[in-house]
Amino acid sequence: MTSDQTVLCGAALALLLAGSPLPALGQTAVTLEELSVEGEAAPAAGRSAAPPFGVAAPPGSAPAVIEHPVGEIVTGIGRDDTIANRPATSIGSVLVNSPGVTVRQGNGGRDVVISIRGNNARSTGVIKNTVVLEDGFILTQPDGASRFDLTDPRAYGRIDVFRGPQSPLFGNYATGGAIAFRTRTGREIDGYEIGVDAGSFGYLSNYFTVGGVSGPFEISLFASDVRANGYQDHASYDTQTINLLASYTPTPDNRFTLKVINNTLDANLPARASLAQYRINPYQRGCVAAASAAPGCTTFNLFRNGAFGATVPVTADEGGFGRNDRRTIVAARWEHDIDAFTTWRTQLGFDERNFDQPFYTTSSRGSYPSWNFLTDLTRRGDLFGLPATGYVALAYNTIDNHITTFNRAPYDGPRLGALIGDQAAVQSNLGGRARLELALSDQWTGILGLSAETTSITGRNIAYAYAASGTTRTVADANRSFLNVAPELALVYRPDAAWALRGRVATGYTTPAASNLFITPAGLPGNNTQLQTQENLGFDLGAEWSPMTDLRLSVTGFYEFFRNELVSQSPGAGLLAYTFNAPASEHRGIEVGADWAFAPGWRGTLAYTFDDQIYTRYTERLSAGSLTRSFDRAGNRIPGVPAHQLLARLGYDVPSGPLAGLGAFVETVVQGDFYLDNANLLKAPGYAVVNANLHYATDLTGGYAKRLSLYVEVRNLFDTTYVASAQNLANGISGTTGLQNGAAVLATTTGSVFAGAPRNIVGGMRLAF
Repeated sequence: MTSDQTVLCGAALALLLAGSPLPALGQTAVTLEELSVEGEAAPAAGRSAAPPFGVAAPPGSAPAVIEHPVGEIVTGIGRDDTIANRPATSIGSVLVNSPGVTVRQGNGGRDVVISIRGNNARSTGVIKNTVVLEDGFILTQPDGASRFDLTDPRAYGRIDVFRGPQSPLFGNYATGGAIAFRTRTGREIDGYEIGVDAGSFGYLSNYFTVGGVSGPFEISLFASDVRANGYQDHASYDTQTINLLASYTPTPDNRFTLKVINNTLDANLPARASLAQYRINPYQRGCVAAASAAPGCTTFNLFRNGAFGATVPVTADEGGFGRNDRRTIVAARWEHDIDAFTTWRTQLGFDERNFDQPFYTTSSRGSYPSWNFLTDLTRRGDLFGLPATGYVALAYNTIDNHITTFNRAPYDGPRLGALIGDQAAVQSNLGGRARLELALSDQWTGILGLSAETTSITGRNIAYAYAASGTTRTVADANRSFLNVAPELALVYRPDAAWALRGRVATGYTTPAASNLFITPAGLPGNNTQLQTQENLGFDLGAEWSPMTDLRLSVTGFYEFFRNELVSQSPGAGLLAYTFNAPASEHRGIEVGADWAFAPGWRGTLAYTFDDQIYTRYTERLSAGSLTRSFDRAGNRIPGVPAHQLLARLGYDVPSGPLAGLGAFVETVVQGDFYLDNANLLKAPGYAVVNANLHYATDLTGGYAKRLSLYVEVRNLFDTTYVASAQNLANGISGTTGLQNGAAVLATTTGSVFAGAPRNIVGGMRLAF
């Protein structure tokens, strides 16, 4: 965006924020809400429109801030068939209901890797390129990392998935989009609930929810304890979650909100196999000891003395691979209505990620405390005589991280070897955002947004290498700063109540995190400080059609141009994943969502994504020994991204009579194959998994309990063996000939594949009082 355009945008917002309110503002606000088309289109029958995140403003106060902005590509996911009447063991089974979302198994427990339009599909554990919020509070740390270990689906009433570049609205790290969780409020719960789920492989989940309103106070509290043995060897876990949302409204124009989340995780990690090992022994069974391991077991070579020299192979059991993590978030918000048309919010949050992760050939220990501050102003009024909503925000966040990395030592559990990396860094982001929604006519709404943000990273990594002759110490310093600007322009046309047509041009940016700057292409601590900001420019054209309350259909086409795309891949078994910049790439595809109650009691649901991603400019340099070769990857597909992703569900709930409350559905989750390497030599196979569900809910009378819900689900009904996760693999060359290694070499590279769960049964009950 040019400086003149920036000034014009700022002047328009200033006029709105200073201008007079509309006399008939209430009617105008309703029009803008209808134009925001949340949840793909108008809500289906029996499904209410999404309330704002956090505690809604009481009647008579100013409208809430822009939480469902006009012109965005947003899918709203409710509780029906995702949380309320099924055993939702991880958030992945819920988010797959949105077009554009791909789900991969993460590292242990209910950890999953979520990508939107493939933008995080190459992540090796944490969530990147996506901003995560809960009840309006940011859960993405200032280094761009989020995890879903702390996310128990039972706590949530709604989830919104924003697709496409979202930096004009959410700032840094929103190149792929954003995910906004909303916990159930006290007035929604209005009592308390207890529930238990149990199933195959020792799965057991006990959870409790309480909520209510008393005068100016409203509170909801969720707590759970979840544990399982896992379907692979050495895959047991237990995790505890507490999630609190509380509000205090002393006056109609002042609201205070408190948010607290605490999650602890203790998980054993199975070994990621090579594709060849997966085909022999997908679930890594019979892999207790390397000396007696079954065929296809994955082993890792650890230095016998923990520092250098001779190595010995160990299995996941012998190495004691695991994670012991804690995440704590405490945040508060003050919301004040300056007048009937203007709302000012200020919020501050503390977020610490503490981890101890001894797995594979290294062990990482660290603490990442961070602070997140946001203040914003929303005003609904008129601009040049037209109804308008203006939004301006100032955001600052900072993280102070310290991580030490050790070699692993063999046997006797998770023993540490020699220190090989000591990293300390501070990262800060400071930026402003502005947005204008202007009702150009009864049918047209225009949107203009802008974000500008500066990021600074200062840090040092000390790497240690050991040999019989002594210890080598290498220091890498980083002192980087980035300035990024992201504009957005959108138009929404609604010719009648059934149709909404939308065009959008938006940009996004993701700066490298400190951890990216200190992992070399060899997969070891070192210097990688040359990384640049990832930027994308996205074009969206879509339509929503809802001719009746029981039918909604959405189709969106997208085309995104990336510059300096940040891509992560594994250099081999047990080594740290490293990040590089691909100079130019393109992502293009189509997203389709549908929900149709086509007959009494019957409902069909569809979420489909076609996603085609290619490098358009990228020359990869590979080295082995004294040889170095360059390979042109232009035209190759970007690894880790399946071209096809589908969820299709058909369900029936008895609408009336003595069996009312009884229902069932069957669904299939389909994912296409995808390449594992930049040279496009090796593919991870696609899959199709079928799940079947039976559920029953009834109101109870004459006693203290109010409602009983029962459900049972068979997952992977046909016992399909499939790849649930596969990390990208680095290509290599022969140190003798300089020729690129073929698919056979990649297929035997360990540290990549997790198999998905075989057939399993999970059932449960929930009792509300």
